[in-house]
Amino acid sequence: ATRAGLHLNGNIDAAGDSFDSYPNGWAGLAAIPKEGLYQIIAFVGILEIAVMKDEANGAAPGEFIGDYRNGSIDFGWDTFSDEEKFSKRAIELNNGRAAMMGILGLMIHEQLGTDLPIIGQL
Repeated sequence: ATRAGLHLNGNIDAAGDSFDSYPNGWAGLAAIPKEGLYQIIAFVGILEIAVMKDEANGAAPGEFIGDYRNGSIDFGWDTFSDEEKFSKRAIELNNGRAAMMGILGLMIHEQLGTDLPIIGQL
């Protein structure tokens, strides 16, 4: 969406830098001030330590390894049979793998500087 010129309105910081003043891709990551990167890392750290807990990290035992629901988010999971749960977990795992391969391909093409027919020059 950012390559099409769609950006959030307003400023990203108190200095008055707008969202569209930052470049796309790896160049955008390098353009973020150190304080902003520290803020992102701190936020992810807080999520890892305090929110996204599984049984190995002190949360109540879940149904399976990596069960991060923490007893608060269900979305009807308990209504599925064991076979449906296994199938849905396998589907989610495969979708995650496909997403990782897709973003890896985009990152490699951006670094190579190639011209892709679908998304153009990154």
